[in-house]
Amino acid sequence: MNIGDVAQRSGLPAKTIRYYEEIGLITPLRGANGYRAFRDTDLHKLAFIGRARALGFSIEECRTLLALYEDAGRESGEVKRVAGEHLKQIDAKIAELQSMRATLAHLVHACAGDDRPDCPILEDLAGGACCS
Repeated sequence: MNIGDVAQRSGLPAKTIRYYEEIGLITPLRGANGYRAFRDTDLHKLAFIGRARALGFSIEECRTLLALYEDAGRESGEVKRVAGEHLKQIDAKIAELQSMRATLAHLVHACAGDDRPDCPILEDLAGGACCS
């Protein structure tokens, strides 16, 4: 398969596929003409990486998960550890977003939103200014 075929079948842009090759996540064969020749295994790896990225795993986490996937002697505990650490990161981001939302909701509620110039939202933002 050529890169266009693989891009269509994997749902990943050709530019992303080239990047994954550049960083060593996949290694397609090269024909005598220098063109990439993707195998079904390359397509499968790309689908795996695409799904992992959609779940928010970093490139390095994808590299680790892919290596574990390809290791028949792997221990599922290691896979669970990687996924568990990622879940902790997601939970921390959710908590941060919930805190941001609560603060912003409070400020929006406190703002009259009328024709007066005073605005608690701007006052709060200016309160974080570092210069004096």
